[in-house]
Amino acid sequence: MRATALSRAARALRLPGATPAAALPPEAAAILGALPIAAVVLDAEDRFLFANPAAELFFQLSAASLRAQSLRELLPPDNRLFGVLAQVRAHDSPVSDHDLVLESPRLRRFGVAAQAAPLPEIPGGIVLTFQDGSTAQMLDRQLNFRGAARGASAMAAMLAHEVKNPLSGIRGAAQLLEQGANEGDRELCQLIQDETDRIKNLVERMDMFSERPVEQAPVNIHEVLDHVRRIALSGFAAHLKIHQEYDPSLPPVWGNRDLLVQILLNLVKNAAEAVDPKDGEILLATAYHHGVRIAVPGSLERVHLPLQVIVRDNGPGIPEAIRATLFEPFVTTKRGGQGLGLALVAKLVADQGSLIECDSRPGRTSFRLSLPAPPPASRQAASRS
Repeated sequence: MRATALSRAARALRLPGATPAAALPPEAAAILGALPIAAVVLDAEDRFLFANPAAELFFQLSAASLRAQSLRELLPPDNRLFGVLAQVRAHDSPVSDHDLVLESPRLRRFGVAAQAAPLPEIPGGIVLTFQDGSTAQMLDRQLNFRGAARGASAMAAMLAHEVKNPLSGIRGAAQLLEQGANEGDRELCQLIQDETDRIKNLVERMDMFSERPVEQAPVNIHEVLDHVRRIALSGFAAHLKIHQEYDPSLPPVWGNRDLLVQILLNLVKNAAEAVDPKDGEILLATAYHHGVRIAVPGSLERVHLPLQVIVRDNGPGIPEAIRATLFEPFVTTKRGGQGLGLALVAKLVADQGSLIECDSRPGRTSFRLSLPAPPPASRQAASRS
């Protein structure tokens, strides 16, 4: 596919006096610097000659840091992007590609669209732009998760109304029958009571999906993680290694402490059940990321979500067949599982105006929470108190 817009941009860079130097002419740098999308200029060896401000955000590196290295230091040699660059140089024409995965220890981007065009004034030079589709994909998935949560909420209300009340009558009738029944029938009456209790417990679990207002305040997320870690190591994850990688400079998050504990306990328990009992490891990490801004429905307000919490395990990964519906109710791979845990997580995350995403492959599954910082008004109130 030919990138005509990028071709025009590349022609605009063909200015008098342009030379194959590390510094672009001021006019060319001004053009690229004004672009709202990430744009870089590479030389024949794929070294960075220029990076605009959007590219600094994209790579999470300053322009000076980028100019000190090459693209090959940021990506593995078999990445599809290098095939795009080879085509540009071989055919001397623009090439674009979509849905690229740019992943390495230094970089993590998914669903990226890249457009590359030759720059004849620099032998082997290429103008390369990136459009990150991962944020849009994450927001789209989050909308699906919220839809699933709303569906579960409606189901909870229906079950509570249509099922929970008659259960008491059924159980009471079974208790009365048990009093005058023989030994064999008493066993059947007890079976009826056990089954009604089981259904009642399921309905009560579904009732957790009902819509309730959430009180939010500044929360020290590291204290929450330490609390969750202690609970896990004293119970269901006592046989596992739980590592911590915290950013000590991270400010408080804006949320509900009890709900955050519930969310993280659920994620850590899932990880503990997924990993090998002998070699299983879980990582709890925090980081500051520029994040995304999401619009608040019904208002012009946009919420910034720069604070990230990661729960990662070295288990076998999540089957491809259920990844798209992972946070929907009754979706599970556990034997005997009810598939409500992650659906509840999705709802509780959405209730706090946050985002959750999952990346999974064999040996590495990560659940990533993107959380807001406290609003300015709450920070001012805290400083006065």
